[in-house]
Amino acid sequence: MSTQTTSAPTAAAASKEGRRRPDTAYAARGTRPGFLWALPATVFFALFAIVPLIAVAVLSFMSWNGLGSPQFVGTDNWKRIVDDPVMVKSIWLTLLLTALGVALQTPLSIVLGVWAAGHQRNRAVISAIYFVPLLLSSTAVSVLWRALLDPNFGIPARMTWLFGDGNLFGEQTTAIGVLAFVSTWQFTPFHTLIYQGAARAVPQVLYQAAEIDGAGRYRRFFHITLPQLRNSVITSMILMIVGGLTTFETVLILTQGGPGTDTTISAYYMYQKAFQGFDFGAGAAIALCLVVAATIISLIVVRVSGYDKMRSDMEGVS
Repeated sequence: MSTQTTSAPTAAAASKEGRRRPDTAYAARGTRPGFLWALPATVFFALFAIVPLIAVAVLSFMSWNGLGSPQFVGTDNWKRIVDDPVMVKSIWLTLLLTALGVALQTPLSIVLGVWAAGHQRNRAVISAIYFVPLLLSSTAVSVLWRALLDPNFGIPARMTWLFGDGNLFGEQTTAIGVLAFVSTWQFTPFHTLIYQGAARAVPQVLYQAAEIDGAGRYRRFFHITLPQLRNSVITSMILMIVGGLTTFETVLILTQGGPGTDTTISAYYMYQKAFQGFDFGAGAAIALCLVVAATIISLIVVRVSGYDKMRSDMEGVS
């Protein structure tokens, strides 16, 4: 009788073990899925990222106007863009707009994300309305705000007491302000989603313990919520930096790099060189500079923040 009683649970456990999900089995053995699992993504990344990047790098040493065969010119393209004052100015403008994007979107996204993660009344409805800009393309958003801010027929023309002559695109300061505002309006909902998910993952026991200790709402936010969002903040900032360095449509539609070259950022200058001036070699050199700059800045942020040391018990297991 005792033998039968002991064998029954053992058989049930064996049956349960046999039905264990693949990811649980991987975790139990302390191993990762094989390389074949990553092969489709690796091939896709190689074809649509690595190969085009190599082609751009090769083209940066060529002279090509889009017709005929490219001619090798060595480092001539690189020398020209280094000595080009418009290129130097575009770099500073790109960094300025990127810094403004991070400075404006980060605090706003954190506050909205933490709020959206709560249990406020009508929170779901208000959040759904607020996330509408996330559904629109950059082109659609730029066209929308170009119409709304038109100096002749838009909002500024009706509110001259606030906007003066109404031409927000006629001066560098206001034009840069418009670009920063439109980018913030469009992309803040995306980063809000990141912080909303991260805020919901914070263990409630931490808030309960803090409430018992007498900590108020603001103290819980600064001493519990913000530290728990640290890795999400770093991830969001990296996405903002890369997005800021590569933004293009907003400038193309709203300001066309003007007035003059006062909003000509590097990505837009690359477009001008390659597709308006038919100097694809110089355009490729500028594009490669942007890729290198975005990579270096992202690595610096990761390194300084310690994000590269973050580990997970389920790392490598899906």
